[in-house]
Amino acid sequence: ECGMILHGTEVKSLRQGHASINESHASQMGGEIWLFNCYVPAYKQSRENHEERRPRKLLLHKKERNKLIGAIKRDGITLIPIGIYFNERGIAKLELGVARGKKKQDKRASEKERDWSRQKSRVMRGES
Repeated sequence: ECGMILHGTEVKSLRQGHASINESHASQMGGEIWLFNCYVPAYKQSRENHEERRPRKLLLHKKERNKLIGAIKRDGITLIPIGIYFNERGIAKLELGVARGKKKQDKRASEKERDWSRQKSRVMRGES
């Protein structure tokens, strides 16, 4: 769980539930953790709006930040946003997940499994 630095119009847009974190990821840049490619649309009732896919700085304790940066550099770990919510004080929070990419062997195994399930479903339907 971490906080985010947001503009006022971004908070209003988030409160309306108009955000998408489907294609976003968090990464290290300049000794800080940033959220990239998170879509927060423009707030319709405002005159001046924000950039919709701008990088947003994440607020973490120094120990947490250093631990995550070390894991990113050392282990090749990826930080994936799981969800955005407002806590009991009304502050926007981002829930981060730690993920590791598949190795080549794992990719082959999952592809083989996917092909087999496709082939099996064709046989069950009566196609060749």
